[in-house]
Amino acid sequence: MKKEKLKNQIEIKRNFLIVSRWGETLDMAVAILHEGHAVKMYIEDKPSKEIGYGFVQKAKDWKSFIDWADVLIFDYTGYGKICSELRAQGKLVVGGTEYSDLLELDRNFGQAELKKHGIKILPSKEFYNFQDAIDYVKSNPNAYVIKPSGETQEYKQLLFVGSDDEGLDVIRVLKAYEKSWGNDFGNFQLQRKVKGVEVSASAYFNGKEFIYPINITFEHKKLFPKELGVSTGEMGSSMFWTKDSPIFEATLKKFESSLAKDGFIGQLDINCIVNGNGIYPLEFTSRFGYPQIFIQRAGILEPLGNMFYKLASGVSFRINVRKGFQVGAYMVVPPFPFEDKKTFELFSKDSVIVFKKDMKDGVHPMHLKKINDEWLITGNTGIALLVTGTGLTMKDAQKMMQNRISNIIINNVYYRTDIGDRWADDFDRLWSWGLL
Repeated sequence: MKKEKLKNQIEIKRNFLIVSRWGETLDMAVAILHEGHAVKMYIEDKPSKEIGYGFVQKAKDWKSFIDWADVLIFDYTGYGKICSELRAQGKLVVGGTEYSDLLELDRNFGQAELKKHGIKILPSKEFYNFQDAIDYVKSNPNAYVIKPSGETQEYKQLLFVGSDDEGLDVIRVLKAYEKSWGNDFGNFQLQRKVKGVEVSASAYFNGKEFIYPINITFEHKKLFPKELGVSTGEMGSSMFWTKDSPIFEATLKKFESSLAKDGFIGQLDINCIVNGNGIYPLEFTSRFGYPQIFIQRAGILEPLGNMFYKLASGVSFRINVRKGFQVGAYMVVPPFPFEDKKTFELFSKDSVIVFKKDMKDGVHPMHLKKINDEWLITGNTGIALLVTGTGLTMKDAQKMMQNRISNIIINNVYYRTDIGDRWADDFDRLWSWGLL
């Protein structure tokens, strides 16, 4: 009887208010709308405010719709204090806390918390000026990764992974940053580089416990195939869901009691380098990952709105997911991954997305607006679409994704053609290390 009551409760159509920093969650808003719920979307960033017009109802002031909303979803870090206050008022909220915000935004804090929870971390050191960092590398020659902290970490192309064992390439880049950024760069970390497989483990948390299954994601961060070019944050990912994971058990699972005490509700992801010597956490994402959430959506078989309602309500449940693999690739246009208003307006603004056949399955709208049923590119970053594929094997998922991409015409578009290709090698290594 209790289960039947819960089932009826979650099938009720509800009001969802999505508060977005950059408009990244348009696809999520559209999905929840198509499930029959009412959705309003607010976007904080001014140049991104056109995103979603024609797709969902937009809110100019999200605070005036707090009472209207049954569920509020905050899609980025920095809203933690507001989320906690709303939860204290009895609202159902998917979003962070001040603690979870710090895990992602303050790299030193995140590393300290890992250490506090008994998790092995890579040696790292924080710097506030470039000369100190250059002197440190000269005194401690090794391969390092330059990781901006605070607001600067949003510029993903500034992250630099050194390859020289003496750190000479890192010194050159630090000198270049000093010339171009001066004192405006802010603080940053030098982290010891370690070789292995880069993989992330993530799970949803309902305020009390982690919700299973676990998601295992392999990101492709460079602009060009075979990991060439600048770091973009991400060009696409491959993933699968699993009922258990040695990587999750060694990292995120150890945070369960801390997150419960904090009342966190949302997704927590930890990116790691793993090898035969162990698991080395690199950084947290204490919110939805982009494009991770859209590729996850391709593998989630239950309605997204109901899933978020259960999560925000503190219900203990299992997410119903597909077997096999999911892959996704961003389709982008100039000036991505850089910011250049003139280039965007010249080459990309209001460009029409053309479908050869009227098939939009697995096509996730990103920075778009809809006019007369046509999808047009807007915003200012040049991220047009995220296209996904699923399959029992990685090759099947890749083939589905590539077929869907071939149905789309966008002027000046570019995308990675090798998302998922690393899986064969990654699988062999992870299996041999006992991490699958």
